[in-house]
Amino acid sequence: MESIFHEKQPSGNMDDSGFFSIQVISNALKVWGLELILFNSPEYQRLRIDPINERSFICNYKEHWFTVRKLGKQWFNLNSLLTGPELISDTYLALFLAQLQQEGYSIFVVKGDLPDCEADQLLQMIRVQQMHRPKLIGEELAQLKEQRVQKTDLEQAVEINDGSGVLDEDEEDLQRALALSRQQIDMEDEEADLRRAIQLSMQGSSRNTSQDIPQTSSTQLTSEELRKRREAYFEKQQQQQQDPPGQLSHPCETPTTSPEALGSDLGGMSEEDMLQAAVTMSLETVRNNFITEEKK
Repeated sequence: MESIFHEKQPSGNMDDSGFFSIQVISNALKVWGLELILFNSPEYQRLRIDPINERSFICNYKEHWFTVRKLGKQWFNLNSLLTGPELISDTYLALFLAQLQQEGYSIFVVKGDLPDCEADQLLQMIRVQQMHRPKLIGEELAQLKEQRVQKTDLEQAVEINDGSGVLDEDEEDLQRALALSRQQIDMEDEEADLRRAIQLSMQGSSRNTSQDIPQTSSTQLTSEELRKRREAYFEKQQQQQQDPPGQLSHPCETPTTSPEALGSDLGGMSEEDMLQAAVTMSLETVRNNFITEEKK
Protein backbone atom coordinates (compact mmCIF):
# COMPACT_ATOMS: atom_id res chain seq x y z
CA MET A 1 0.00 0.00 0.00
CA GLU A 2 1.31 3.39 -1.03
CA SER A 3 2.19 5.52 1.96
CA ILE A 4 0.09 8.61 2.46
CA PHE A 5 2.89 10.29 4.37
CA HIS A 6 5.49 12.19 2.45
CA GLU A 7 8.87 13.32 3.79
CA LYS A 8 8.92 17.04 4.57
CA GLN A 9 11.21 18.88 2.17
CA PRO A 10 13.29 21.84 3.46
CA SER A 11 12.00 25.24 2.32
CA GLY A 12 14.26 27.65 0.45
CA ASN A 13 12.35 30.66 1.81
CA MET A 14 13.21 30.22 5.53
CA ASP A 15 15.20 28.12 7.97
CA ASP A 16 15.32 27.40 11.68
CA SER A 17 17.66 30.35 12.37
CA GLY A 18 14.97 32.87 11.36
CA PHE A 19 16.37 33.63 7.94
CA PHE A 20 13.85 34.60 5.26
CA SER A 21 14.41 34.79 1.53
CA ILE A 22 13.95 37.95 -0.50
CA GLN A 23 10.65 36.56 -1.82
CA VAL A 24 9.22 36.30 1.69
CA ILE A 25 10.37 39.84 2.60
CA SER A 26 9.05 41.27 -0.68
CA ASN A 27 5.61 39.73 -0.13
CA ALA A 28 5.53 40.98 3.45
CA LEU A 29 6.28 44.57 2.36
CA LYS A 30 3.51 44.49 -0.20
CA VAL A 31 1.06 44.38 2.68
CA TRP A 32 2.21 47.96 3.50
CA GLY A 33 2.15 49.04 -0.14
CA LEU A 34 5.96 48.90 -0.42
CA GLU A 35 8.03 47.51 -3.29
CA LEU A 36 11.63 46.29 -3.50
CA ILE A 37 13.86 47.20 -6.45
CA LEU A 38 17.43 45.95 -6.87
CA PHE A 39 19.74 48.91 -6.37
CA ASN A 40 22.28 47.99 -9.07
CA SER A 41 19.73 46.79 -11.63
CA PRO A 42 19.85 48.48 -15.09
CA GLU A 43 16.25 49.66 -14.68
CA TYR A 44 17.01 51.56 -11.45
CA GLN A 45 20.38 52.87 -12.62
CA ARG A 46 18.72 54.45 -15.68
CA LEU A 47 16.57 56.52 -13.31
CA ARG A 48 19.75 58.21 -11.99
CA ILE A 49 18.20 58.80 -8.57
CA ASP A 50 20.47 60.21 -5.84
CA PRO A 51 20.46 57.80 -2.89
CA ILE A 52 19.80 60.65 -0.42
CA ASN A 53 16.42 61.20 -2.09
CA GLU A 54 15.29 57.70 -1.15
CA ARG A 55 13.81 56.68 2.20
CA SER A 56 15.18 53.21 2.94
CA PHE A 57 17.50 50.44 1.74
CA ILE A 58 17.52 46.75 2.67
CA CYS A 59 20.93 45.03 2.53
CA ASN A 60 21.64 41.30 2.48
CA TYR A 61 24.82 39.22 2.66
CA LYS A 62 24.43 35.46 2.84
CA GLU A 63 21.95 34.98 5.71
CA HIS A 64 22.17 38.42 7.31
CA TRP A 65 19.78 41.31 6.64
CA PHE A 66 19.90 44.91 7.90
CA THR A 67 18.35 48.26 7.00
CA VAL A 68 19.76 51.66 6.14
CA ARG A 69 16.93 54.14 6.73
CA LYS A 70 16.32 57.87 6.81
CA LEU A 71 14.82 59.00 10.12
CA GLY A 72 13.86 62.64 10.20
CA LYS A 73 16.50 64.33 8.04
CA GLN A 74 19.39 62.00 8.77
CA TRP A 75 20.47 58.55 7.61
CA PHE A 76 21.21 55.68 10.02
CA ASN A 77 22.78 52.25 9.66
CA LEU A 78 20.46 49.93 11.67
CA ASN A 79 22.70 46.87 11.51
CA SER A 80 21.90 44.59 14.44
CA LEU A 81 25.55 43.50 14.63
CA LEU A 82 26.48 46.97 15.93
CA THR A 83 26.13 48.12 19.51
CA GLY A 84 23.77 50.89 18.34
CA PRO A 85 22.56 52.88 15.30
CA GLU A 86 25.35 54.40 13.22
CA LEU A 87 24.85 57.92 11.89
CA ILE A 88 25.62 58.28 8.15
CA SER A 89 26.04 61.71 6.59
CA ASP A 90 24.42 62.57 3.24
CA THR A 91 27.82 62.89 1.58
CA TYR A 92 28.93 59.49 2.86
CA LEU A 93 25.74 57.58 2.00
CA ALA A 94 26.59 56.83 -1.66
CA LEU A 95 30.12 55.76 -0.71
CA PHE A 96 28.77 53.54 2.08
CA LEU A 97 26.40 51.75 -0.31
CA ALA A 98 29.20 51.29 -2.88
CA GLN A 99 31.41 49.80 -0.18
CA LEU A 100 28.68 47.32 0.77
CA GLN A 101 28.40 46.24 -2.86
CA GLN A 102 32.15 45.63 -3.04
CA GLU A 103 31.87 43.45 0.07
CA GLY A 104 29.29 41.26 -1.70
CA TYR A 105 26.06 42.71 -0.30
CA SER A 106 22.84 42.77 -2.31
CA ILE A 107 21.08 46.13 -1.87
CA PHE A 108 17.37 46.74 -2.47
CA VAL A 109 15.61 50.10 -2.60
CA VAL A 110 12.32 50.30 -0.68
CA LYS A 111 9.81 52.25 -2.73
CA GLY A 112 6.60 53.68 -1.30
CA ASP A 113 5.45 55.58 1.78
CA LEU A 114 6.86 54.09 4.95
CA PRO A 115 4.58 53.74 7.97
CA ASP A 116 4.90 56.45 10.61
CA CYS A 117 7.16 55.76 13.57
CA GLU A 118 7.98 57.66 16.75
CA ALA A 119 11.72 57.92 15.96
CA ASP A 120 11.01 59.54 12.59
CA GLN A 121 8.66 62.09 14.16
CA LEU A 122 11.18 63.00 16.89
CA LEU A 123 14.11 63.38 14.50
CA GLN A 124 12.06 65.63 12.28
CA MET A 125 12.38 68.27 15.03
CA ILE A 126 15.96 67.74 16.17
CA ARG A 127 19.24 66.58 14.70
CA VAL A 128 21.57 64.19 16.46
CA GLN A 129 25.34 64.29 16.75
CA GLN A 130 27.37 61.11 17.19
CA MET A 131 30.75 61.52 18.91
CA HIS A 132 31.85 57.88 18.69
CA ARG A 133 31.05 55.31 16.03
CA PRO A 134 29.32 52.20 17.46
CA LYS A 135 31.44 49.07 17.42
CA LEU A 136 30.62 45.55 16.39
CA ILE A 137 29.15 43.52 19.23
CA GLY A 138 31.94 40.94 19.08
CA GLU A 139 34.57 43.68 19.03
CA GLU A 140 32.99 45.37 22.04
CA LEU A 141 32.88 42.11 24.00
CA ALA A 142 36.51 41.36 23.12
CA GLN A 143 37.63 44.78 24.35
CA LEU A 144 35.67 44.42 27.57
CA LYS A 145 37.20 40.99 28.16
CA GLU A 146 40.70 42.34 27.52
CA GLN A 147 40.11 45.24 29.91
CA ARG A 148 38.92 42.85 32.62
CA VAL A 149 41.99 40.65 32.14
CA GLN A 150 44.33 43.66 32.33
CA LYS A 151 42.56 44.95 35.42
CA THR A 152 42.77 41.54 37.09
CA ASP A 153 46.49 41.24 36.32
CA LEU A 154 47.13 44.73 37.69
CA GLU A 155 45.18 44.03 40.89
CA GLN A 156 47.06 40.78 41.42
CA ALA A 157 50.40 42.52 40.94
CA VAL A 158 49.43 45.22 43.45
CA GLU A 159 48.22 42.65 45.99
CA ILE A 160 51.41 40.59 45.67
CA ASN A 161 53.60 43.66 46.07
CA ASP A 162 51.61 45.00 49.05
CA GLY A 163 50.97 41.67 50.74
CA SER A 164 54.37 40.04 50.67
CA GLY A 165 56.45 43.17 50.91
CA VAL A 166 59.00 41.62 48.56
CA LEU A 167 60.82 44.18 46.47
CA ASP A 168 61.80 43.49 42.91
CA GLU A 169 65.42 43.48 41.80
CA ASP A 170 65.39 47.12 40.67
CA GLU A 171 64.15 48.33 44.05
CA GLU A 172 66.71 46.17 45.88
CA ASP A 173 69.52 47.56 43.74
CA LEU A 174 68.31 51.09 44.43
CA GLN A 175 68.25 50.52 48.20
CA ARG A 176 71.75 49.02 48.14
CA ALA A 177 73.03 52.01 46.17
CA LEU A 178 71.45 54.42 48.68
CA ALA A 179 73.03 52.55 51.61
CA LEU A 180 76.48 52.66 49.99
CA SER A 181 76.01 56.35 49.24
CA ARG A 182 75.16 57.06 52.91
CA GLN A 183 78.25 55.15 54.06
CA GLN A 184 80.43 57.09 51.64
CA ILE A 185 79.00 60.39 52.90
CA ASP A 186 79.68 59.39 56.53
CA MET A 187 83.30 58.52 55.71
CA GLU A 188 83.77 61.80 53.88
CA ASP A 189 82.34 63.70 56.85
CA GLU A 190 84.78 61.97 59.24
CA GLU A 191 87.71 62.77 56.96
CA ALA A 192 86.57 66.39 56.70
CA ASP A 193 86.39 66.67 60.52
CA LEU A 194 89.90 65.24 60.81
CA ARG A 195 91.26 67.69 58.26
CA ARG A 196 89.62 70.62 60.05
CA ALA A 197 91.13 69.55 63.43
CA ILE A 198 94.62 69.33 61.92
CA GLN A 199 94.14 72.70 60.20
CA LEU A 200 93.08 74.32 63.48
CA SER A 201 96.11 72.88 65.25
CA MET A 202 98.36 74.26 62.56
CA GLN A 203 96.76 77.69 62.79
CA GLY A 204 97.09 77.67 66.61
CA SER A 205 100.78 76.77 66.53
CA SER A 206 101.38 79.41 63.89
CA ARG A 207 99.86 82.15 66.08
CA ASN A 208 101.67 81.06 69.30
CA THR A 209 105.11 80.72 67.70
CA SER A 210 104.93 83.78 65.47
CA GLN A 211 107.27 85.76 67.80
CA ASP A 212 110.13 83.22 67.85
CA ILE A 213 109.92 81.58 64.40
CA PRO A 214 110.64 83.86 61.44
CA GLN A 215 107.96 84.13 58.77
CA THR A 216 108.75 82.65 55.40
CA SER A 217 108.28 84.55 52.22
CA SER A 218 105.91 81.90 50.87
CA THR A 219 102.22 81.83 51.91
CA GLN A 220 102.24 78.01 52.03
CA LEU A 221 104.40 76.40 54.75
CA THR A 222 106.45 73.34 54.02
CA SER A 223 106.10 70.14 56.01
CA GLU A 224 109.48 70.75 57.68
CA GLU A 225 108.41 74.20 58.88
CA LEU A 226 105.13 72.83 60.21
CA ARG A 227 107.02 70.08 62.05
CA LYS A 228 109.36 72.64 63.66
CA ARG A 229 106.44 74.78 64.78
CA ARG A 230 104.68 71.83 66.37
CA GLU A 231 107.92 70.87 68.14
CA ALA A 232 108.29 74.41 69.46
CA TYR A 233 104.74 74.36 70.78
CA PHE A 234 105.20 70.99 72.51
CA GLU A 235 108.49 72.19 74.05
CA LYS A 236 106.71 75.29 75.38
CA GLN A 237 103.98 73.14 76.94
CA GLN A 238 106.51 70.87 78.68
CA GLN A 239 108.51 73.83 79.99
CA GLN A 240 105.39 75.41 81.51
CA GLN A 241 104.56 72.14 83.25
CA GLN A 242 108.11 71.77 84.69
CA ASP A 243 108.54 75.41 85.92
CA PRO A 244 107.21 76.35 89.40
CA PRO A 245 104.02 78.44 89.45
CA GLY A 246 105.90 81.62 90.42
CA GLN A 247 108.27 81.35 87.47
CA LEU A 248 105.64 81.06 84.71
CA SER A 249 106.19 83.50 81.90
CA HIS A 250 103.60 85.97 80.69
CA PRO A 251 100.94 84.38 78.46
CA CYS A 252 101.85 86.69 75.64
CA GLU A 253 105.53 85.72 75.78
CA THR A 254 106.79 82.75 73.88
CA PRO A 255 109.90 81.04 75.29
CA THR A 256 112.78 80.39 72.98
CA THR A 257 113.28 76.74 72.41
CA SER A 258 115.41 74.51 70.29
CA PRO A 259 113.55 72.19 67.85
CA GLU A 260 116.20 69.51 68.32
CA ALA A 261 115.49 69.27 72.05
CA LEU A 262 112.09 67.65 71.47
CA GLY A 263 112.92 65.57 68.43
CA SER A 264 113.60 62.42 70.43
CA ASP A 265 110.28 62.70 72.34
CA LEU A 266 108.18 63.18 69.20
CA GLY A 267 109.86 60.30 67.49
CA GLY A 268 108.34 57.87 69.99
CA MET A 269 104.77 59.16 69.60
CA SER A 270 102.24 57.25 67.52
CA GLU A 271 100.01 58.91 64.90
CA GLU A 272 97.01 58.64 67.21
CA ASP A 273 98.97 60.38 70.04
CA MET A 274 100.06 63.12 67.67
CA LEU A 275 96.46 63.65 66.48
CA GLN A 276 95.28 63.87 70.10
CA ALA A 277 98.06 66.32 70.88
CA ALA A 278 97.09 68.43 67.84
CA VAL A 279 93.47 68.63 68.98
CA THR A 280 94.58 69.51 72.54
CA MET A 281 96.88 72.18 71.12
CA SER A 282 94.01 73.68 69.12
CA LEU A 283 91.82 73.93 72.21
CA GLU A 284 94.68 75.40 74.29
CA THR A 285 95.34 78.02 71.63
CA VAL A 286 91.72 79.13 71.63
CA ARG A 287 91.76 79.36 75.45
CA ASN A 288 95.01 81.40 75.51
CA ASN A 289 93.67 83.81 72.90
CA PHE A 290 90.52 84.25 74.93
CA ILE A 291 92.58 85.06 78.11
CA THR A 292 94.70 87.54 76.14
CA GLU A 293 91.63 89.32 74.85
CA GLU A 294 90.23 89.63 78.39
CA LYS A 295 93.46 91.19 79.71
CA LYS A 296 93.43 93.73 76.91
